[in-house]
Amino acid sequence: MPDLLEPADPRGGHHPLIENAFAQTPRLAGASRVEESLSTVAGTAVLLFERVSKWYGPVIGVNQVTLELRPGITGLVGHNGCGKSTLMRLAAGQLRPDLGRVAVCGVDCASARAKMHLGFCPDNDTFYEEMSGRRFVETMARLCGFDRHEARRRTEKTLEQVGMGRRADRPLAGYSKGMRQRIKLAQALLHDPALLLLDEPMSGIDPIGRRESVQLFQDLARLGKCLLVSSHELEDLEKLTDHVAIMAAGRIAAVGTLTQIRSLLDQHPLTIRLGCDRNRELARILLDFEEVVGLDRDEGVDDGSFVVRVRNSQRFFQKLAALVLEEHFEIRQMTPLDESTHDVLGYLLGGRKAV
Repeated sequence: MPDLLEPADPRGGHHPLIENAFAQTPRLAGASRVEESLSTVAGTAVLLFERVSKWYGPVIGVNQVTLELRPGITGLVGHNGCGKSTLMRLAAGQLRPDLGRVAVCGVDCASARAKMHLGFCPDNDTFYEEMSGRRFVETMARLCGFDRHEARRRTEKTLEQVGMGRRADRPLAGYSKGMRQRIKLAQALLHDPALLLLDEPMSGIDPIGRRESVQLFQDLARLGKCLLVSSHELEDLEKLTDHVAIMAAGRIAAVGTLTQIRSLLDQHPLTIRLGCDRNRELARILLDFEEVVGLDRDEGVDDGSFVVRVRNSQRFFQKLAALVLEEHFEIRQMTPLDESTHDVLGYLLGGRKAV
């Protein structure tokens, strides 16, 4: 399954590399085992995937992914089950790749040194439900190695950042989904990491909370942080960043700004099997479409359907829809034969399947 775009530097002119972006990150107070400076060498990728693959028995979760991220916000979008969470867990060091290498700030993602540079906000949550949100976040700070005073200071700071400063004393068992999301984000921010991995961070958050989260993420990016934000809704990410990586069937199908991806998709051939109540008539009309570059009968199929190859697929589908309504064709089959292209196209045509 070929990629639509070669893996690229996701800055795309929108997120310039900030020199010494992490040089001001403080050390973990009171923790000798983690007192190593968090500064990184200017020019080093914050997150790097090099031809990474991961299998779950006979099922492949991530397939030959190459990706390089620097300071700024990159959206990771794709259908449920496409490999987004696996990619996140690989970046967090919770999974080890079967092939390839994952590095955070130049070091192996599974190392203790890499953990100092990243904060992870997973999709699912498992809390000590009897704890209050404030106690939970402070406990996470102590586990990071901060002394009691510093842990409390950072806890209060991050709770205010995520809008939970006045609501953090209730037991976690009574929190709404949105409140639990905010607490997860607070613990990810405690040690001021260079890289934030946010898996569906706005799921279950009300509209006001979403707006506040978008503002917070953009503020963090302006401070030189690198954020990888996953979602199965392109609309959520469009409000946050113009730069996205689209996953399909375990692979990075496209990387770049939405404008770049749409432009390249217009020139990328798409193959579709079509069938209707008047196949010959439909095929004859489609041959006159400037977007149609080829039309063939499939000898192995006897249902009268045919295979059409098109360019500028968005315009083709618009014209096809108008034709069906005008001529009253009864479409009985419309099956994309390019899985990767189909998934990407589905999002770019309005966050849904193209057919």
